[in-house]
Order: sequence, then structure tokens, then C-alpha cells
Amino acid sequence: MKLLIRVDGSIKIGSGHVMRCLAIAQAWQDSQGKPMFVMAHPASPLEERLKLEDMAVIHLAAEPGSLADAQETAALAAQYEASWVVVDGYQFGSDYQKAIKAFGLRLLFIDDYGHADHYYADIVLNQNISADEQWYQHREANTQLLLGARYALLRREFWQWRDWQRTVSPIAKKVLVTLGGSDPDNVTLKVIQALQLVEQEELEIVVVVGGSNPHYASLDIAAQDSRFPICLERNVTNMPELMVWADVAISAGGSTCWELAFMGLPSLLIIIAENQRTIVEQLAALKCAMNLGWHDLLNVDSLTSSVQSLSLTQSARFAMKALLQQAVDGLGSDRVVTHLLECSSPLAAQTNPPLKVQQ
Repeated sequence: MKLLIRVDGSIKIGSGHVMRCLAIAQAWQDSQGKPMFVMAHPASPLEERLKLEDMAVIHLAAEPGSLADAQETAALAAQYEASWVVVDGYQFGSDYQKAIKAFGLRLLFIDDYGHADHYYADIVLNQNISADEQWYQHREANTQLLLGARYALLRREFWQWRDWQRTVSPIAKKVLVTLGGSDPDNVTLKVIQALQLVEQEELEIVVVVGGSNPHYASLDIAAQDSRFPICLERNVTNMPELMVWADVAISAGGSTCWELAFMGLPSLLIIIAENQRTIVEQLAALKCAMNLGWHDLLNVDSLTSSVQSLSLTQSARFAMKALLQQAVDGLGSDRVVTHLLECSSPLAAQTNPPLKVQQ
């Protein structure tokens, strides 16, 4: 069976959509074979990662999200004899889904906040803890919903850590900073500046700089001038090891939240984009993380104070760890692929499957 994935990544879009699609692709690859990625524009660091994973990549000429895009994608899926098409991105709306389905293809649509007016996909997947069935009232009768962190999409490098348990240090001295694949507003620099003001000895900092981040030069200067040792890591493929090393993380509120949760890493979350707001707010309400608010409203002094407070409070970090690991068990990618395969069976094709909402 074959899988075609339509997704994009760039400085504006970031890398999160591609990386969570990679998680599905890896799970599919292990049981079914090599998936195909279809992308509108070249995105070198992301493509290099996909090719390292033995994933095929094809470029489209059409405007992303357009009817021409849908038609070209559907034609490729038919040529490839794809059993499923996976679509992930906010540029893909109702008309795009409808066009894909008009070609008789099975469609999995990955969503974050109910951005489409209507859902024509066979399955809508929202991996976020904030996923709400009410967002998908306007859908086809047979559209199935897979909702919640039970379906959190973790890549292969995390799978070996399913039985690992974190030890919570009395004082957090190791800080991991990861603010997305592109960070166009250079929030990372503000975080580095805030960490310089932390009144603590022996602080160590690792900053993950995404492959699409255009600010590496300024971050490198800040790291060299730091009073604490700072290691800049680019195009990271060992994120689980960095999360094991760290005592706390400062992160954007995107898909990385579910990786942090799986690894039980207490975190301070910054809202970089609107689609992250409900995720961060809900994690904070459940006391799974600290909400630092919107990046443009965050000042250096308040960030410094929050880092220092969490670093010195072992009981708060221990409580976060326990709650986080309850939320994400690392089996989400397998569950999604299993569901796709079940829906592809001859019996499923002969019947109209009932609406299935899972949390």
C-alpha cells in the first residue's frame, strides 16, 4: 500500500507540518513501504531530512492550496496508486479537500483549530490536547475524527524512549531552547538575553536553531558573548537526547509540546502564532507547563523571573513531569497508521463506517 503526503515548509510556514507528517511517514514506512512527499517549493533542510529517511520528494508548480494544486496532487496520487493522501497545512481548505475527494481518493486531513469551512476528508486528525469536536460540526456524514494527544505524532527517534523515566533535579541547571523551525521574529534572541540575567551558577544552555531560521549569525554572536555556556544546534536529528539532557525547556507552543510531554520535560511555553494559543493555554490550565504568553508582549525581565522560579522549584517540575507523561504515550503515529489500514480493508470499503470521535 502506498501513501502520498501533501505538505509544505518554509520560513513563513515553519517546519512543524513537515515534521509531524514525517512521523506518520515513518510509521507507514515500517509496515507498508516508502511514502511520497509532495511539496510546492523547495525547502532544502527539510528535504535533506526527508531524503535521509529514504522518503521520495516531488515538487509542484501550482500555487499552494489552489485548485490547480489539488488537481496536480490528485493526479500524482492516481499515478502513484496511493491508498491514502495526507494533507497538512492552513493553506488547504474546504475546496481543496472537495477536489481531492472528487478524484475518488481516500483523504486524511491534519488540522489544528478547525480552520476549514467544511470537512470533506475521510478522516480529520487533530493531535492537540485542545482539540474540540465542535470545530468540526460542518463535515460529511462519514468523516471520522481522531482527536486529542492520544494521536500525538512523534517521529521514530522518540520511539526508543517509551519506557524511560526522568529524574527531576533539585535545581534545574540545564536549559533547552527550541522555538520552531524558522522563528522569523527572532524570539530566540530575546530568550538568550533573558537567560543572561538568571541569578544562578553553572547554568548550561542548548539552543536548537531550525533549518529555516534566518537569524543564525545574531544568535551565534549572542552565544559567544554569553556569561553562561551556550551551544547552538542546527538541523537537529537527536532531539530526544537533548530533552533527556535538559532539566527545563523554553519552547514555542507548536508540535514540539507533544515531544516535550512524552519526554516529561517541564517547560515554559511562548505563543509564536495564533494556532498555538489554545494549546499553550490548555497545557497551562492543566498545570502541565507555564504559559509565558505572546512573544511580542513578553519582556526580558518577566522571562528571567519565570525561568528562575521554575528552576528553583523542584516540586513544580516533578508535578509537571508526571502530568505530561500521562498525556502522551508515544504511540500516536502507530494508531493513526493502524486506523488508515483498517479503513483501507475490503470490508471497510463495502460499508459506510460510523462516525468515530476518539479522544
